[in-house]
Amino acid sequence: MPFYVKQGQVPHKRHIAFEKENGELYREELFSTHGFSNIYSNKYHHNMPTKALEVAPYHLGHGAQWEDSLVQNYKLDSRTADREGNFFSARNKIFYNNDVALYTAKVTQDTQEFYRNAYADEVVFVHEGEGTLYSEYGTLEIKKWDYLVIPRGTTHQLKFNDYSNVRLFVIEAFSMVEVPKHFRNEYGQLLESAPYCERDLRTPVLQDAVIERGAFPLVCKFGDKYQLTTLEWHPFDLVGWDGCVYPWAFNITEYAPKVGKIHLPPSDHLVFTAHNFVVCNFVPRPYDFHERAIPAPYYHNNIDSDEVLYYVDGDFMSRTGIEAGYITLHQKGVAHGPQPGRTEASIGKKETYEYAVMVDTFAPLKLTEHVQNCMSKDYNRSWLEN
Repeated sequence: MPFYVKQGQVPHKRHIAFEKENGELYREELFSTHGFSNIYSNKYHHNMPTKALEVAPYHLGHGAQWEDSLVQNYKLDSRTADREGNFFSARNKIFYNNDVALYTAKVTQDTQEFYRNAYADEVVFVHEGEGTLYSEYGTLEIKKWDYLVIPRGTTHQLKFNDYSNVRLFVIEAFSMVEVPKHFRNEYGQLLESAPYCERDLRTPVLQDAVIERGAFPLVCKFGDKYQLTTLEWHPFDLVGWDGCVYPWAFNITEYAPKVGKIHLPPSDHLVFTAHNFVVCNFVPRPYDFHERAIPAPYYHNNIDSDEVLYYVDGDFMSRTGIEAGYITLHQKGVAHGPQPGRTEASIGKKETYEYAVMVDTFAPLKLTEHVQNCMSKDYNRSWLEN
């Protein structure tokens, strides 16, 4: 993150003795990235964070690869894959490659297990639901349509107020999820021209340390492999922390979109970057103001990227037959664009009401069995004129 946060009690220097009132030491944990050469945080525990009673296998499956999928345009209703589960076990893997994996989940259950993705940052888009993100760093209130950016290695829980309607779109990134560099000045501050600023970003609030000894289950994810580590001490035992690595939230409604005289490309709706993929979002905005502008996008062929759109809410100008929770995939090397009549219908329109999350990858995506089971069989024919 571009700014430093300090919460609770920390010593006046790093890596020095920091004693409790009884003379025992607090245990410092350096939470660093890129081999000590990038952003980091220092956490101060009541107990050694390394104390584990047991490590055991833990089995979860999110969807097998669809081996013989065709390279074509896809539309699917992700809701068809819904199943029972908590905030990590209910996830269905839809698309993936070596850089990113995309999941949907209808969360139906709470869990007392803690969760840590050891190899990947996660961006959890909360499509439906409200609750709290609990982590070592404190609590962070969750609102509908929040992006929750959770750095790899963060021990946390997501708890919701009501499990009757909780829906997530999860982006698992095998590189650091960042605020785009061209949104920031040389000192890390967000620019006046950026579509959001530091005031829009919400950070955790440290709570009283939980000093409990027992057997606390921590589910750790290492790539596609899970393990269950039983901790001797409750993991939320911090007296203080400081640094630039921590979970944070940004609500899509706070995004300030750019508007142009003629149609702007999707890259102008950028929100996050990572290695070999980007995240964009589409939000309500005035349309282009050239007297002969065509608000609907032009036909295009992504010759070097796969384009995934997760539809959140509203009326999508270029596409018919779309509901919230639907996903489209337009693969590299296959042309796509507005369906028949949508270009003409957009002319003269002054504004749009739509919310969607887009992930553009620069390496081809693999598809899972969920795509095969949830896809609209005739989507490829939706550009044919009646």
